Parts: sequence; structure tokens; C-alpha cells
Amino acid sequence: MAKRIIISGGGTGGHIFPAISIANALKRIDPATEILFVGAKGRMEMEKVPAAGYRIAGLDIRGFQRKSLVKNLLLPFRILKSLLKARSLIKEFNPDAAVGVGGYASGPLLWTAGQMNIPYLIQEQNSYAGITNKKLGAKAEKICVAFEGMEKFFPAAKIILTGNPVRKEAVDIEGKRDEALAFFGLSAAKKTILITGGSLGAGTLNKSMLAGLYKFTSEDVQLIWQTGKYYYRSVIDEIGEKPGSGICITEFLNRMDLAYAAADLIIARAGAGTIAELCVVKKPVILVPSPNVAEDHQTKNAWSLANHGAAVLVPDNIAERELADIALQIINDSSKCEELSENIGRLALPDADEVIATEVFKIAK
Repeated sequence: MAKRIIISGGGTGGHIFPAISIANALKRIDPATEILFVGAKGRMEMEKVPAAGYRIAGLDIRGFQRKSLVKNLLLPFRILKSLLKARSLIKEFNPDAAVGVGGYASGPLLWTAGQMNIPYLIQEQNSYAGITNKKLGAKAEKICVAFEGMEKFFPAAKIILTGNPVRKEAVDIEGKRDEALAFFGLSAAKKTILITGGSLGAGTLNKSMLAGLYKFTSEDVQLIWQTGKYYYRSVIDEIGEKPGSGICITEFLNRMDLAYAAADLIIARAGAGTIAELCVVKKPVILVPSPNVAEDHQTKNAWSLANHGAAVLVPDNIAERELADIALQIINDSSKCEELSENIGRLALPDADEVIATEVFKIAK
């Protein structure tokens, strides 16, 4: 009999893309599986999930607003409303199991599933578990993690080291280097650095590139520079639409596979989804963790790679001053690049989506 699975969470691409990967894996294993996503109204999952071909329902839930205490006055009412909506959705859909990938909607949905005796699985993407997942871990059937040492947050018997699901199309880079360089209008004779701050962008990375732009061009190093939609216009206003040959500036990367394939060195934030992809593509990496995330989990993610010699960590507060020099030093050191590539490749877990999907079927009642 076909299973019915609820997948909850979202808020950022780092949560949404793994969720969709898990759904795709469930459908590959058993095409008859019925899937319902539950997200937060107004967040990007409400657009991305239907675009991937899945049904989604929205909860009226938001996180704690650190910058506006007034907005938090409605939070208890939103939580209660979301719990009631989650109960209604579960009664209507009657799932065999639930999956939480993190994000605002995940907490109310999994807590309600536990109260209604629906078995659930947590997919914890970061090396440092948030408070919601730590509380939900007590009743979870399984907890799929991407980093070692997660016993300090969850019951050891429930933990499975699966890695984070990756976008298969994004990491399919084999044999694409020539195509990639042509796509971005770059030269095969020069070294190429990819800078990516995710779909929304990263202010520090953009400021660091602006500060070091002359150094890169004077060393004849090419750039694929993804600014993110928040920063694209300000970057273009500062350096112009055509800042010179060998510099490709883009708001968003629709062909992440070609960006990875072209790169000799990658500079990125340290979100869990990004790290999972970087491990699979096996390129030298500099991680500049965002300090503006819960429990500073990006720094902890980055240290977990740096401690294995699998990435170079540059703190956010020194990046604008030092990132360009560090990047040029690494890209011009072939033995260092080879060492970083080998070490990050050892951490890759490319079949995480299939492993997690199999565990979901195991717990389905």
C-alpha cells in the first residue's frame, strides 16, 4: 500500500532544496508515494515547492524577531494557530510518517505529529542543533545528521550519519569545464575563483570582492561573482555593467553545475547545504561563515571542515581586509589546492537523499 509522507520546513534554500531532494528520492523508491509539504506562509518554499511539482500547505508562523520586540507580541497566537492548523492537516492527510528539515514550519508540525502518534524523522543539517530540534529529538524515531559528534544534542541510538541531500543537477560537473568557461565567457588559460553568497547574497563577500578587485585583476585571476539579489544593483553601480574581461558578475546562478565546473577555487558562506555540495564537487574552498545566524552555526559548520584540513576558514570580521590576499595565496599554491580538494572529497556523502528516504519508509507506520 502506498505511503503518505508529510515533509515540513523551509525558509531558505538551504532547507528547501534538501527537502525536495528527499521527496524526489521517496518517489524514485516508490512512485506511488503521496507527499504533502508544509511550509511557512510568505516564505520561499511556498513558491519553490509547487515549482518542483509538489503540493504545499502553509502555516502562519514566523520566528522570534530580534530587531522588533513589538512584532513578537503576536508570536504566541501564531504558534497556537499553527499548531491547530498542523493538527487539521495531519487529520486530513493521515500520514504514515513525517519529516522535519528545519525552518519555522517544522517545529509545530513535528510537535503535533508526536502528539498524534505519527512517527517522525528529523533531518538536522548543521553541526550545531537548534533548540527546536533538540527538544523534538526526544520523540523522533530517527535523526539523520550531516556531521559527526551530534551525540551532544540527540540520543545516540537514534542518530544516523547520512550527510545532507544535494541538488544532483548542481554537482554534476564531470567533463563540463570547457562548456562552463565558454558559458561564462572566461579563458581556459587563467585561474578562476567562484564567489557565491547564496540566492540572497552575502554583504561581506561582496564588500570583500570590491575591496580586492584590483588585486584579482592585476594577478590575472578570473571571477564568477554571484552577488545575490539584494546586492547586485549596488555592486553594478560601483564598478559598472562591464568591469572588464575575466569578471562575470551575476545576481543568481541558474547553472550551478557550470559555476562549480569552471572554478579552481570557491569562496562561500558555510550553510549546511552549500557545504554538502562543496564536498561532492571536491574543489578547494574558503569558507566565510555568516555571524548572523542562530547559535552561530555556520562558524561551527566551517570549523568541522577546517579541522579536517578540508577548507580554509576566514572569519567574517576580517574578510574585507584579508580575503583577497588569502584567496590569491591559495589559488597560486597548487599543492595546497590539491590537499584541500582531496580532504574535502573524503567528507562527501553523495547519496544522502536515498539513505534518508529509506529511513523514512522504515519508520512509516
